[in-house]
Amino acid sequence: MHNKLFSLNVFVRFGVALAVLLPAVVSHAQNYPTRSIRYIVAQAPGGSSDTLARVLAPRLAAALGQQVVVDNRPGATGIIGAEITVNAPPDGHTLMQVATSHATNTAMGVKLPFDPLRDLAAITLISQQPNIWLAHPSLPARNVKQLVAFARTRPGAIDFASSGTGGSQHLAGELLNVMTGIKLVHIPYKGSPPALTDTLAGRVALMSSTMAPAMPYLSGGRLFALAVTSAQRSPAAPNVPTVAESGVPGYEAIAWQGLVAPAKVPTEVVNRLSDELVRILKIPEVRRLLMEQGFEPVGTTAAEFNAFTRAEIVKWTKVTIAAGLREK
Repeated sequence: MHNKLFSLNVFVRFGVALAVLLPAVVSHAQNYPTRSIRYIVAQAPGGSSDTLARVLAPRLAAALGQQVVVDNRPGATGIIGAEITVNAPPDGHTLMQVATSHATNTAMGVKLPFDPLRDLAAITLISQQPNIWLAHPSLPARNVKQLVAFARTRPGAIDFASSGTGGSQHLAGELLNVMTGIKLVHIPYKGSPPALTDTLAGRVALMSSTMAPAMPYLSGGRLFALAVTSAQRSPAAPNVPTVAESGVPGYEAIAWQGLVAPAKVPTEVVNRLSDELVRILKIPEVRRLLMEQGFEPVGTTAAEFNAFTRAEIVKWTKVTIAAGLREK
């Protein structure tokens, strides 16, 4: 009899505790957001990541009933923006749009003041974007197979430009080196515009670029598109083959963008944000706007984005070790 009374007492206490907590959880989800949302973009205004954010922010604001303010915090391959986000209150009112460097900084062995998986909560993978290999007309190669054959006769003599060290464009080149045994030399720039300027002028013969800034220069023979770096051809350039179908099977080096929040943000808030963004990314007008810029809309659950990020860290860690790039 004593044991039955003890069990009943525990059950009653548990029920009371649950009844107290449940309204608070439900209330938090129902009331969110209570003020404007800061949407941090770790890249400069006017770039492709900023364009993506400014397509999504007003639509997210309409869905949530609060203003969503884009706040550009460029520098240090996303670390500056990430530090601000990590240190913000975990209430869902500070979000950050991350790019490929969210995974590749760790893969490069960069000493970060935070752990991207532990200190930031995944919300959704927003989009993927192939890079494109561009060549100046002076380079005697019009496809990847010709490039690899030419580079093998001149190890270390062919430079390739990118928007900076450790980004998807840089690592696209290192992956090509590792998979083919050639030695293209990386020349980092402070963004795509100056890299494109020097490629157009012939100061570097080759460039790995995101799609949007490259497209205007492909007509008229100013630059040649050798291949895209995705596993499938890009809808933005359907006539350009992939690196994989050009003689390097298994090659894939995409740029991507996702949304994160400070760790410990309530699960209900994460799920709501993920659900809203997945819905927004299915809107035909949004898909058209993004695909015109070379983005391929995705939209995932938080768990799927977290698993994707982990897989990217593993993949690029192997590449940076093989290429001798990983910091000690």
